[in-house]
Amino acid sequence: MESTAAAPRPADLVVRGARVHTVDPALPEAQAMAVADGRIVWLGDDADAGAWTGPGTRVLDAAGKLVLPGFIDAHNHVRLGSDDASAQLAGADTLDEVHARLTAWRAAHPDAEWIEGEAFDYAALGGGRLPTAADLDPVTGDTPAFVLSYDVHTAWLNTAALRRLGIDGDRTDLPFGTAHTDPETGRPTGLVKDFAVKGLSRDGHRALQKLGVPWASVERQYRRLVKSLDDAIGYGITTVVEPQNSLDDLALFERARAEGRLASRLVAALFHPRGTTAADLDDFAAAARQYADDRLRVGPLKLYIDDVVEPRTAALLEPYAGCRHHRGDTYYPPEEFAELLARLDARGFQCFVHATGDRGIRVALDAFAHARRVNGERDSRHQIVHVECLDPADTARFAELGVVACMQPRHCAPDVAGPGKDWAENVGPERWTKAWPMRSLHAAGARLAFSSDWNVAEMDPMTGIYTAVTRRPLTGGEPWMPEETVDVETAVHGYTMGSAYANFLEHERGSLTVGKAADFVVLSRDILRVPAEDIPGTVAETVVVAGEVVHAR
Repeated sequence: MESTAAAPRPADLVVRGARVHTVDPALPEAQAMAVADGRIVWLGDDADAGAWTGPGTRVLDAAGKLVLPGFIDAHNHVRLGSDDASAQLAGADTLDEVHARLTAWRAAHPDAEWIEGEAFDYAALGGGRLPTAADLDPVTGDTPAFVLSYDVHTAWLNTAALRRLGIDGDRTDLPFGTAHTDPETGRPTGLVKDFAVKGLSRDGHRALQKLGVPWASVERQYRRLVKSLDDAIGYGITTVVEPQNSLDDLALFERARAEGRLASRLVAALFHPRGTTAADLDDFAAAARQYADDRLRVGPLKLYIDDVVEPRTAALLEPYAGCRHHRGDTYYPPEEFAELLARLDARGFQCFVHATGDRGIRVALDAFAHARRVNGERDSRHQIVHVECLDPADTARFAELGVVACMQPRHCAPDVAGPGKDWAENVGPERWTKAWPMRSLHAAGARLAFSSDWNVAEMDPMTGIYTAVTRRPLTGGEPWMPEETVDVETAVHGYTMGSAYANFLEHERGSLTVGKAADFVVLSRDILRVPAEDIPGTVAETVVVAGEVVHAR
């Protein structure tokens, strides 16, 4: 159990007394590891670690604990983050509870010019109905209110905010979303859809800033970013993939790096909304050349083909449960999207495509197939992100086309999407077998990259791994669709080598292998051996990036 010969010189850091799970089949386990100049130079037995230890060597005794490669969160919105300046509505499962939290927030912030909240759950309204301005008005009065759904795909406004933002029946196509209107009166209801596609774009953010919405300000974005970055490194996430940014946002990452707040490495994908021009693509390519080091890299492109299931805006092959005709829309006609993907692929861009519904996923797969036919095969590693409702006829196509399934296990937990929740009710029980088919994709040879989708769900990789393995609520209980669970080794692989491969990082990160970057985590429990119910609550006791301890409990 040793991967090199004698030490050429003492290492900077030696880890010993560990159970090192390398995620490298060439040397699956070790007891000790040596690091020099930020890279792993040796793995082997404790008995041989002394050869790598000198007067200046830092020795980390792991006391028999599990050491894993640093986690790579392949889809983590650290820039959006959780906003501690907003009312927190996560867990508010009734309108009365929403009212109570907004009332408390308003009492604590009597001088606020806006009432802001985040993480409202569509299900809180009950009966499958969507929220309206009239639902907010009783507790917000004449102060404009701006409330985001937990998935940040929908904004909920009161009547005062509709007036302040200039939204009326004649102005519903907004730079930051699409105002939903009452089918009988034609008047805006207070719900703004397509917020993730338009409100999080460069133009959308600029419009919200100009209109004075505090949530969109640069300083509030930076506060969210650095708080989320601190959380990430504390969870042992040594590489973050931030999946949706404009060129304006890159200055935030530069600032975080200059101020010493970028402890994790970061890959930033650039958002490609409808209307992106050839000149924009030139600017994207220039940014990729400018930001190309091992700490901050820019390059992939983020696109949407559909929206989300909960407000029935994802694209399904068959109508939503209880509907005769409505099956959601795609943001592009399939032929147009296929041509767009072919053009981007021809320029060498890697594409992350948001697709949740089975029709949206199929349109994306068809587009990737078209790009291959037009441009020939290449190692593109395009991703379909979320893969929430997959038709079995499309399962094998991921491996056939070399498309990565970037999935968020926590989204499929029963307390999030299972029976009684809007996701499950909207697709109907006859389609539940299509829900987050992780095991089926893995068995078919697809590459799985796991991630949190923070702040849509908890950032902690332990939460994602537990859910992938059990498909149970965090509090225990019955699993939902347990035939699509994966074993813990597969889940760990999804958070390490799977995500490294998905982002062209497998030669540098993702496993503990001689020559790779020394990014690793020492866990408080051996999640490969403890009962699955003990995985939540496991903490990262020591986190190392490039051989430097950046977090210790």
